Amino acid sequence: MDRALPKRFWTQQRIAIAAGGTLVGGLLAYTFLFADHRSKLNVEKDKITISPVSTGSFEEFIAVTGVVQPLKTIRLDAIEGGYVTQKLVEGGSQVAQGQVLLKLENQNLKLSFLQSETEANRLVNELQNTRQRLRVERFALRKTLADLEAQIEQAKDSYDRQEKLIKDKVVSEEDYLRAKRSYERLVKQREIDVESQKYQEDNAKLQIQQLEGTLQRTQKNVALWQETLSNLVVKAPVSGQLSSIDVEVGSNINRGQNIGQIDDLNGFKMRVGIDEHYISRVFAGLGGSFEFNGQTFPLTINRVYPEVRNGRFEVDMTFPKGAPAGIKRGQSSPIRLELGKAAKALLLPVGGFFSDTGGNWVYVLDNSGKRAVKRNITLGRKNPEFYEVLEGLQPGEQVITSSYENFGDNEVLEF
Repeated sequence: MDRALPKRFWTQQRIAIAAGGTLVGGLLAYTFLFADHRSKLNVEKDKITISPVSTGSFEEFIAVTGVVQPLKTIRLDAIEGGYVTQKLVEGGSQVAQGQVLLKLENQNLKLSFLQSETEANRLVNELQNTRQRLRVERFALRKTLADLEAQIEQAKDSYDRQEKLIKDKVVSEEDYLRAKRSYERLVKQREIDVESQKYQEDNAKLQIQQLEGTLQRTQKNVALWQETLSNLVVKAPVSGQLSSIDVEVGSNINRGQNIGQIDDLNGFKMRVGIDEHYISRVFAGLGGSFEFNGQTFPLTINRVYPEVRNGRFEVDMTFPKGAPAGIKRGQSSPIRLELGKAAKALLLPVGGFFSDTGGNWVYVLDNSGKRAVKRNITLGRKNPEFYEVLEGLQPGEQVITSSYENFGDNEVLEF
């Protein structure tokens, strides 16, 4: 006899529906509660640069370019103007001190010299004539005084006789007075002649002194004109290389015009251009180095030129241990200019990421090496090779240091 069985609630169909619903609910719950919602971008690992974060010595330096120049350069300026009649040496030649380089012509200078020389000769003649006239006047006065002395002697004898005879009343008083007046007149005349002689001699000496002073000044003027004329022959002030001479035969040169320069090849320096950003940190005594023929040579700043042109200023660097052999004027070379002392720091290699992030964040690879995640960091100083890491990274971590230009705002990069 058949018996009716009770109908079961959990049929296979209901169990399958319940299991499917539970699975879907679990997936939805996982999606909302545990899944990674960050934006992702797939990239090709072989097209990016990955660099390790390391601990090492951070040396603050900048890479600049220096040009070899002579330690001393002498400007060659025309002391006097004129037109070039001879050019004896070409640029690039070695010259010795005192060697004639150019010969100039200036007719006005020659005319002035001749006028000055003529005036000096006239003064010499006038001085000689004055001295000669003084000698003649002295002789004439001496002769006059000698004659006067003789007349005085005779007049005195006559006066003495008349004085004795008048006492004896042998001669008249008129004869006595005539003899007396004659004697006294001659004595007075001698005093006047002596005084006149002294005046004439003093006056002649004053004239001679004035003429001598004028002649001395004129002779100095002549010597100056001679020196000026000698400057029409341009000579090398020092020995060295005549690096340039910008004149040709027939060209006119003005006084003070630069016509070239001479390089003293006994030493060299490096003329270095530096970005104006570093002007407050660059000073005399700062060190650097450069490589030449496989060797490293130290350099020291000895002069800073504060004038900024086109965003750059210049410094001169010398070789404290001597310039390397074989170095040539005009040769350029990269220089490592030190801005501070080396210190231990966390280092991140320099890369194109900085222009996209400003150094505020980077993509750091996770432990699997299959993805990189955006992370905020803080960078400090920079040199051409490394950034100094202040916060956000640990030694050994791997960082994408190439450009982030194609990554957009994605937070995770998957390889």
